Amino acid sequence: MTQTAAPQLDLARVRADFPILHQQVNGYPLAYLDSTASSQKPALVIDALSDYYRRYNANVHRGVYQLSEQATEAMEQARHKIARFINARSPREVIFTRNTTESINLVAHTWGRANLKPGDRILLTEMEHHSNLVPWQIVAEATGATLDFIPVDGAGRLALDDLAALLRPEGTRRTKLVALTHMSNVLGTINPVAQIARAAHAVGALVLVDGAQSVPHFAVDVQDLEIDFLAFSGHKMCGPTGIGVLWGRKKILQAMPPFLGGGSMIQTVELRRSTWNELPHKFEAGTPPIGEAIALGYAVDYLSAIGMEAIHQAEQQLTAYALERLSTIPGLTTYGPSVEERGGVISFNLDGVHAHDVAAVLDRHGVAVRAGHHCCQPLMGILGAPATARASFYLYTTTEEIDQLAAALEKCKAIFG
Repeated sequence: MTQTAAPQLDLARVRADFPILHQQVNGYPLAYLDSTASSQKPALVIDALSDYYRRYNANVHRGVYQLSEQATEAMEQARHKIARFINARSPREVIFTRNTTESINLVAHTWGRANLKPGDRILLTEMEHHSNLVPWQIVAEATGATLDFIPVDGAGRLALDDLAALLRPEGTRRTKLVALTHMSNVLGTINPVAQIARAAHAVGALVLVDGAQSVPHFAVDVQDLEIDFLAFSGHKMCGPTGIGVLWGRKKILQAMPPFLGGGSMIQTVELRRSTWNELPHKFEAGTPPIGEAIALGYAVDYLSAIGMEAIHQAEQQLTAYALERLSTIPGLTTYGPSVEERGGVISFNLDGVHAHDVAAVLDRHGVAVRAGHHCCQPLMGILGAPATARASFYLYTTTEEIDQLAAALEKCKAIFG
């Protein structure tokens, strides 16, 4: 990925928007380095959620009174904002779910069960989060389809030299779906999705992208990528928890059976049969997360105003600084490719110290990082590490916080010898 002249991100102004960042933890300034797990929220988004509950809380798509119509209008405006954010052809292609995991499960349990059969293949990668692995294991077992995997090379990239052979194996098996992460939550690797999608379509396979770690951090254009499904979460992109998005191509979504049954997703109901509502409501049974969807729309406004290119380039500069800074610590191993091929995620281990102990010591110095297998147990096996510590960055992260991380790691080394 080539760096070009970037619009500058006004870091001081950005940080002023996030109330939670201005506090101390254990006597140190909070250095929140766990944005891959969940991002912090700007006041704009917090206020939007509060405003919904304070001023126009009502159910949507069913009331003819003013509050309900106001809530409906606000939620549908959010859907339009999200569609523009990912360059969808229509807001009807944007389905609200609870999170990335539910979005992927929706595709697996509707499209998958309707279209997969014995002899069909689902091609995944070895770096998938459990949320883009376990649903396919369940559906493969139910349908008789098989799972295959694009391997990860020693640098933490997908080994794509044999992609054509991986997509078109010998024998009668046929690849029906490629499902992959856009950016690894462990290695930070940004995968060449457009290249893989073109190759997948050449053999007639659909492409699902787990965008949990890409949509919040750089511009994602579903038309440029030529993919068929995109799943992502609101809470990782400055929005609330409990709201996620599934985008899909309209023609494919229309052909899929519904996911959950109940109110709102129906057109007509008789005692023994029903017919389904039009998109997107066919996949939004019951009362949706109204306030959360509205607040996610405000998060999209916020990120768009700053600019996704500015955010991405700021994170790349920060990641380069962090990799250089951490390389000066003896006994510290980092995982993943060079900065040109990755986003703002650095997983690491300190010789002789378990990742959980590292994270506990860092917390004592005000540094919040994740430790464990990061819901990627198969990848941990490939890395030969049962766990890693992980520092992850977002638009509000500073170089001073990276220095605070490095200083705390030096103290951790001193404690454990």
